[in-house]
Amino acid sequence: MSKLALTSFPKEKINILFLENISEKAVQQFKQNGYANVKKIAGALSEDELIKEIKDVHLIGIRSKTQITAKVLAAAKKLQAIGCFCIGVNQVDIKAATKKGVVVFNAPYSNTRSVAELVIGISAMLIRRISDKNIAAHKGIWMKEAKGSFELRGKTLGLVGYGNIGSQVSVLAEAIGMKVMFHDTETKLPLGNAVPAKNLKELLTASDIVSLHVPETAQTKNLINKTNLKYFKKGALLLNYARGEVVDLKALAEAIKEGLIGGAGIDVFPVEPEKNGDAFTTPLQGLPNVILTPHIGGSTEEAQQNIGEDVSIKLFQYLERGITNGSHSVPAIALPPVEGAHRLLHMHNNVPGVLSAINTALSKNNINIVGQYLKTNEEIGYVVLDVDTKLSKRALELLKEVKDTIKVRMLY
Repeated sequence: MSKLALTSFPKEKINILFLENISEKAVQQFKQNGYANVKKIAGALSEDELIKEIKDVHLIGIRSKTQITAKVLAAAKKLQAIGCFCIGVNQVDIKAATKKGVVVFNAPYSNTRSVAELVIGISAMLIRRISDKNIAAHKGIWMKEAKGSFELRGKTLGLVGYGNIGSQVSVLAEAIGMKVMFHDTETKLPLGNAVPAKNLKELLTASDIVSLHVPETAQTKNLINKTNLKYFKKGALLLNYARGEVVDLKALAEAIKEGLIGGAGIDVFPVEPEKNGDAFTTPLQGLPNVILTPHIGGSTEEAQQNIGEDVSIKLFQYLERGITNGSHSVPAIALPPVEGAHRLLHMHNNVPGVLSAINTALSKNNINIVGQYLKTNEEIGYVVLDVDTKLSKRALELLKEVKDTIKVRMLY
C-alpha cells in the first residue's frame, strides 16, 4: 500500500502555530513526522494578535490562556484542528469550532498525577501550618511549636468532584491513612473505602479538608460561597486546584479572617495574569496559613511531556488518518486504511438527507464507494469515505457541491 502518512496536502505546506511554551517534545514530534513549518511563540496572544497570526494556520496548539473565540475562528480560513495541550477546552468556543468543522482535542488524563500529588502535599503543609513557619523563619523568627499542627492520618478529606483527578487524590489520600468522602453530580463507583456524600452540605460539614475538582460551568460558579462556607467545620481547610470561578475569594478571605476556615491552598483564580512577571492581586494575599500558587497544578515536566505526546498523537491521527477519537467538536470516528482507495473527509450540517445526497452524487457518476462511515452530533455530521483511487478527484469535486457541506478534504 502507498505511504498513507503522506497526506494529499504536502506536509511542508501545513502551517502549525504553537503558543504558550508548549512542550518542546510536541514540536520535535511534528518536525520528526515531516511537518517543517512549526512556529512557536512563548506566551499567549490577544484576540486581535491571534486574528492576524492565524490567517494561514492549519493547526494551532494552545494551553489554558489563549482564547479561541468565534472571531478568531472566523479569521482562521485554513484551520483544520486545535490542540489544547492541557486538560480543559473551556478556552475554545466549541460551538463555533463545531460549526466550522474544526476538530478540537485535549489531554484530559495526562497531568492528573501531578495535580493529585500537589493536592496531598499542600494538604500536609496546611495542616501543619508550614507556610506561616516558613515565613517566620525567613524573617529570622523561630516558631517551633506543635499547637495547631496535625497529622493527615485519620482526617477526613472531602472531594467535590470525583473524576479523573478527584479519584486519584482519593487513592493517594487513603494510602496515607485518610478517610475519604466525595460528592459528584453523577453516580460514581467509589475507589478503596471512599464513601459518597448524600449532598454537598453533608460533605462540607464532615470534612477536615475540602478539595475541589469540578469543571467551570454555570452550575459551579461560586460553588463555594458565603452560604456554603458556613457549613464547613470550624478550622477546616479548603483547596481549589480546579477552576478559578468555583470559589468566591472575597467570602473565603472573610471566613479565614473570622477564624471559620483554618487555611487554604488556591492555585486558580477568576482573573489570572497573561504572562510571568505581570501584576497579580487577590483578596487572599497576606492571610495566615494560605498557600497561593500560579496555576501550576499540572505544571511538571512529566505532565507536559505526557500532554505533548497525547495531543500530538491525536492531531497526527486526524491529519493523516481522519481519526477523531477524543474530539470535542466533531463526532468520533476511527477507520482503518483501505487498500487501493483514497480517503475523503466530508463535514456537513446535521440535517436529513446529506448522506443520501452524497451517495446519489457519487453513484450517478459511477464512483464506487469502497468504505463509508457516518457519525453525527447535534450540530454536524462527519463522513469518512474510501473511494477508487482513479475517481477520487472527481469524487472530491462532487462532494464539495453537496448542499449543507461545511468542508471536504482528500486525506490521501
